[in-house]
Amino acid sequence: MPKIIAKKHDWIFLGYKLFSEQGVSGIVVEKMALKLKVNKSSFYWHFKTKKDFINEIISFWITTDTNKIISSIESEESGKEKFEKLIEIVFKKEPYLDFIFFLKRYGLKDKKIQLLVDEIDNQRIDYVKNILIEIGFSINDASVKAILFYKYLIGYHEMIRYKKQCNDYVYKVKIELNQFIKF
Repeated sequence: MPKIIAKKHDWIFLGYKLFSEQGVSGIVVEKMALKLKVNKSSFYWHFKTKKDFINEIISFWITTDTNKIISSIESEESGKEKFEKLIEIVFKKEPYLDFIFFLKRYGLKDKKIQLLVDEIDNQRIDYVKNILIEIGFSINDASVKAILFYKYLIGYHEMIRYKKQCNDYVYKVKIELNQFIKF
């Protein structure tokens, strides 16, 4: 017999995982309840609607994939150390990297989501720009290079999506990045 309730975090993490794999079509309450071995009423104990649930998943993603990364990088002292730590973290292949791709697709149907995605993209680009300024680049150069960095990051993950990442990925990424950002 299934449990009656699952913790809110259990639902959110499962939703995050499924959204990363299938986008919004992966968010099916009945199937999720089966995976969690609970009644689907457990879902509605925590979330009023599927849209509220998706918003919670997006908040979880922002916290995990943007805010926590920035916090861990800020512990580094110099701009160069921050940049190197950023490379190590963001270029590492993780199991839920497709979340942003599905979120961008979902944003095509929902203007609020599209605005949020744009805001997160801009926050990430600005963060890289500020690190590059700290390294010594001019504001204009840092702005252009930060955009190139972000586009390269997205393209890099698209290129390795179905491949095993090599152990020396940081070394190889640094060589490639040094073609347009000397650090």
